[in-house]
Amino acid sequence: MSVAVVFDSAGTLLNTYRVAKDISNKKLLPGIETTTLTFSSPDRVLVVLPVHSKDIMKTPGEMLLSSYLVEHNVGFGVSCTRKIVTAEEIGDILYTDQRVRVSDLQECIRNVWTVCKAESIVTLNSGAIVNMADKCIEFAITAGGWPFDGAKEAITALHRMGVPVFIASGDRVTKLEKMADHLGIPRDRVYGVATPTVKAQIVNDLRQEYDKVLMVGDGINDLCAMQNADISILTIQQAADRPEELYKEADYVVKNVSEVVTIVQELLTSTGHFDRDDCNASYKR
Repeated sequence: MSVAVVFDSAGTLLNTYRVAKDISNKKLLPGIETTTLTFSSPDRVLVVLPVHSKDIMKTPGEMLLSSYLVEHNVGFGVSCTRKIVTAEEIGDILYTDQRVRVSDLQECIRNVWTVCKAESIVTLNSGAIVNMADKCIEFAITAGGWPFDGAKEAITALHRMGVPVFIASGDRVTKLEKMADHLGIPRDRVYGVATPTVKAQIVNDLRQEYDKVLMVGDGINDLCAMQNADISILTIQQAADRPEELYKEADYVVKNVSEVVTIVQELLTSTGHFDRDDCNASYKR
């Protein structure tokens, strides 16, 4: 039997800390779950900005973020959204916003570095939540991530079993590739800036190549991919409040990413046929 495993990154392979700056209320929201914040309104779109934190920190804080993005020809990727919008519609707001200053993003970056500075391997991503109804940037966002204990060992164990590992994440590709190099995942198996729909399509495509495809995720933006997978695994290693539908969809609920190895081992050594309904009834933890 051929098996492939698809992992989300933030909150699944990476212990992730996020902070958002509420622009209207001028309030920092440390430890916020940005996908949940985005999905709480149908008008919100979470975008990833390929900006370097050091460049942002060197920029005068009073400069409009939109002006910085235009001046430096910074593109964006859509990480998650509940509604169908075009890149042009998002760009019209992102590149003309008159509220957000570079200092708002600088504040987020400083907060994340304070939390993550003790970690040896850290990825840093910045972005924004655009409100399509209000036609403005509603939140500035930065997230820092470092590998969970046991993540690298789990990837190595899966590879030794002949099981290919993929990453499908809303984070930007360059940061994912850095982490994939550390974890030992080939870069051609890394899919970045993946919306929930794209994640689901990645799982569907892999199901054409492998007998069983497992999806491992931790948040609401992984739900569609979990629904499309042969086996869905919800990891709760990252402390967070999660919607009940994630637990209902999961065939397995694990507290440590290393448990995925045991699940795959059981699948490979099973002589019977895997039945999703039986798995939901018997194996959920």
